[in-house]
Formats: sequence, structure tokens, C-alpha cells
Amino acid sequence: MAVQYGYIRVSSAEQNEARQVIAMREAGLDGNHIYMDKQSGKDFDRPQYQRLVRRLRPGDLLCVQSIDRLGRDYEEVREQWRVLTKEKRVNIRVLDMPLLDTRQGRDLMDTFIADLVLQILSFVAQSERESIKKRQAEGIAAAKARGVKFGRPPSPLPENFRDVHRDWRAKKVTLRQAAERCAMPEGTFYAKAVRLERENTI
Repeated sequence: MAVQYGYIRVSSAEQNEARQVIAMREAGLDGNHIYMDKQSGKDFDRPQYQRLVRRLRPGDLLCVQSIDRLGRDYEEVREQWRVLTKEKRVNIRVLDMPLLDTRQGRDLMDTFIADLVLQILSFVAQSERESIKKRQAEGIAAAKARGVKFGRPPSPLPENFRDVHRDWRAKKVTLRQAAERCAMPEGTFYAKAVRLERENTI
């Protein structure tokens, strides 16, 4: 007997999957047949997706809310669609795009239209992803040009750092002893010492 499955994907643990869950429920799926990954859609190396694919049998139906929930890489989405529909002989239903429902019609025109829509949507999803990455890179570059610092601010130096540094360079103490006196790892002490020496601030 054919089984209906749902697949949900959000890009990170912080994102909310509620909208996709509601869409699956409205499509008639129960929670036991819904699989969810919380990670990027750049490829299909996702644990729950792979588990779902192993369970699929010919005639089963796989539902996703939108094509970009399946994946975001244009070529990989097309290849995965081919594997599911041709090799595993599974039906796919994209809930927000009725044209992408392989149960509807089997004639040449229906197949052609579905393939065309899939290619367009997959291309748009990938283009959007690349555009977002480009805008992020441009925004970071512009911020850096304005002097914006990224990452955590450096922690303040211990009050005794300069005295300990002087003793260390005078070989009165070892690196380990110097680091212990400043209550920091050896690597951190050394890196801060070298940076401050380079900046001539110590």
C-alpha cells in the first residue's frame, strides 16, 4: 500500500518550522510520516532526508511545501527529482505549486510542463541563494571599509601583563610561567605578546 510522506527543512536550529508543519497537516499527513532536517539545503547529505529516501517505495508520495525546501542547488535538485521519480518510482507533490505534482497526468505535455517549471524554480532558488551570499559579502566588505570590527571584542589584558612580558623577554621566566601568571593559555599569551610587539604598544 502506498504511503504518503512529508519532508520539512529549515536552514538552522533557530528557524521555525511551524508553517511547513501546518501545510503538511492540511495536506493530510500525520506526524509519524514527516521527516525534518535543520540544516542548509546546499546538498542532500542530510540525515533525516537520507533516512526518508531509504524508506520510500514505488508508488509512495513525497510532499514538500516548496521546491527550495527540497534543496537549493539547481543541478542537485534536478538530479534528486530524477532519482526519486525515475529510479525509485516515487510521486512528488510540491504543495505551493500544483503544477509540480507527478500524480497529475502522465502524458507528454504534462511531463514537459512539470519539468520546465521544476527547472525554472530550481534555478530561481539557486540564484536567490547566490544573490544573498553576494549581498552578505558586499555588506561585510563595506562595513570593514567603515572600520566595523567583526567577532567578539578582545578581552582586556591582565594588569600584570606588561611586567610579566618584560620578565619573559628577559628570560627570567618561561613561557609557561608567564602564561600562568597572567591566567591565560600559553598560546594566547604568546599571540598577544607578539601582536603588541608588532604594534609597538608594549
